[in-house]
Amino acid sequence: MKKIVVTVIGADRVGIVAGVAAALAKENINILDISQTILGDIFDMVLICDMEKAKGSLKEVQDELGALGKELGVDVRAQLADIFYAMHRI
Repeated sequence: MKKIVVTVIGADRVGIVAGVAAALAKENINILDISQTILGDIFDMVLICDMEKAKGSLKEVQDELGALGKELGVDVRAQLADIFYAMHRI
């Protein structure tokens, strides 16, 4: 399994979850786990996804999600889960 972590943060608005989920589905990326929180007006979401059968490369997915984030007015980033976990180890 090729796991990625997708993070989304920005001002809360309608359509963020739907937009990100649709973009991942379009790339044939399966959402394994999802957590989202709204703190005041700030939206925060973390998704663990499997991109083993993804149509595009990680770079292509990162570019697509980044562009989507600009459309939605939020920051959307994707990285390999192994790198994410290594960066956030204490």
